[in-house]
Amino acid sequence: MLLIHPPTSPFEAPSLLFHFTSSPLKFFVQHLYHLILNLRGSAFPLPDPSSRVRLVCISDTHTKKTMIPNGDVLVHAGDLANEGTAAEIQDQIEWIASLPHEYKVVIAGNHDGFFDPRSRQNSDGKKSIDFKDVHYLQHSSTTLTFPRAMNRQLTFYGAPHIPACGGEDFAFQYPRQLDTWSNTIPCSTNVLITHTPPRHHLDLPHGMGCEYLLKEVWQVQPQVHVFGHVHAGYGQECIYWDKGQEAYERVCSRNQAGFFYDFADIPAWFDAIRVMWYGIRGLLWYHVWGGINAGTVAINASLTVGSTGKLGNAPQIIDI
Repeated sequence: MLLIHPPTSPFEAPSLLFHFTSSPLKFFVQHLYHLILNLRGSAFPLPDPSSRVRLVCISDTHTKKTMIPNGDVLVHAGDLANEGTAAEIQDQIEWIASLPHEYKVVIAGNHDGFFDPRSRQNSDGKKSIDFKDVHYLQHSSTTLTFPRAMNRQLTFYGAPHIPACGGEDFAFQYPRQLDTWSNTIPCSTNVLITHTPPRHHLDLPHGMGCEYLLKEVWQVQPQVHVFGHVHAGYGQECIYWDKGQEAYERVCSRNQAGFFYDFADIPAWFDAIRVMWYGIRGLLWYHVWGGINAGTVAINASLTVGSTGKLGNAPQIIDI
């Protein structure tokens, strides 16, 4: 019987049976969409090996440490801490700074309360963080140069804020219905780092990410978008900015009201057909006609496995 009950927390993945019975159409479209994604090819063309940059992406370590693969840039997408104290955060920064990556780029998450004056503990009022060689981004950018990769430059933008999901001890929260993202991310951004996911991408079937962040990412279309926060959404997927993508997101935004509502929703069925049509067209474009994709790789880099409190997910690696 538990298989047809909703998950105990919105941050937990529903069972396949509950997902299907809640909305058969959404279930079908989401699985079709991810099948097509696995076949459509790279989101963007890779440069020559001599000029490639390797990103190693992690998030949601919650004071814990693990083995990290080497690369050119280590990206941490927030939730270094649990209680959000300066001591917890400093310990994580010391660990990250000790790693051999040429650059380390870090943002905060909702558990990193020290960085938000509204959630900072009184005992930490006069303390500060020694970032060493770590680039900390908070609604800010940094452009990094890679001598080993033909002096390529990449611009990273980081922002920590999330739709509200907890009490006053959670940092950087805003009401879910409030747009705090429009026109905030520079169009020159190559690698976007946020703590919250964009809605409907690696944020569970019911969409725990932010719809306004999704709209902003549609405008900027970075090569890579790294995030965390929703542990159970861990993974990678390509986003292709086309009409099929729009149709998929409309289907995902529907209410989950069961069989009869699904079968009566004619516009949603047309969107399901659009997802299939544009997916097939994308396959032909890349594999038959030799076209070049121009999309984004979305990465949920949460190392914590669901609500276990334990690290178990592997760091995500991508070459750009």
